[in-house]
Amino acid sequence: MSERRRVLLVTHPTRTEAHALAREVAERLLAAGIDVATAPGTTSGALAGLDGVAAADPVAPARGAELVVILGGDGTILYAAEMSRGSAVPLLGVNFGHVGFLAEAEREDLDSTVHRIADRAYTVEERLALETRVLTEGAVCFESWALNEVTVEKASRERMIELTVEIDGRPLSTWGCDGLVMATPTGSTAYAFSAGGPVVWPDVEALLLCPISAHALFARPVVVGPSSRLAVEVVAHTDGHGVLWCDGRRATELPPGARIEVQRSAEPVLLARLTDAPFTDRLVAKFDLSIHGWRGAARHR
Repeated sequence: MSERRRVLLVTHPTRTEAHALAREVAERLLAAGIDVATAPGTTSGALAGLDGVAAADPVAPARGAELVVILGGDGTILYAAEMSRGSAVPLLGVNFGHVGFLAEAEREDLDSTVHRIADRAYTVEERLALETRVLTEGAVCFESWALNEVTVEKASRERMIELTVEIDGRPLSTWGCDGLVMATPTGSTAYAFSAGGPVVWPDVEALLLCPISAHALFARPVVVGPSSRLAVEVVAHTDGHGVLWCDGRRATELPPGARIEVQRSAEPVLLARLTDAPFTDRLVAKFDLSIHGWRGAARHR
């Protein structure tokens, strides 16, 4: 007898619509012979009384799951990526947010999404992630990871932070700035995009470095190879303290003299894909880009 399939269901904690539809999704998955686990603090109330629904292990919520299905926006998907880190379970997001660049489907596609999950009609792709550590006085005081970006930001609104940037062990420049974004191609459409960085196709292996409001003649975004090692130092003997953020979720304070090291993580994030639609189409749809006047051939699926 084959082992039953299992899906971890994660919803935005406050979106009423997502909670209401979570029960419908769970019922359909259960009818297809797929057990449903609920993530801590998300869907448990909406799914009360359904046979086959169980609370996930709070220590390793994605353990034993085939997929992590997320009903929410990019923030909820990043939350799900955090809770499932280390499980090698792919994420499948259904957008209930605004832009939802990480989501694979929209809420209007919920029926077909559930059918595809039941039929295993999806593929899995790897997304480059970052790992980072912070050193103060030569000792590691913080370690984490990010799917989108690692940012160094000034802690005080009224003053800049002074940062020295290093690439592959060599100094690049020192900037008085509001901060710095070190991003993956996946994160190129997130904070790095707002900071003026380039949009990088997700199948490109590269790291991005984008200064935020830097007071310097050379303050352009930089794209480096995937094996490059980035480092940022908060210039010592200044009053500028900083804050490091990983995906806007995990943070630590940065005193003067702190050193932040960032490199490619050995563990990618897995995303489930339902179609082979090109990234260009996603850009056009998510940013509502005008393609008026285009006379190319229609795409057949």
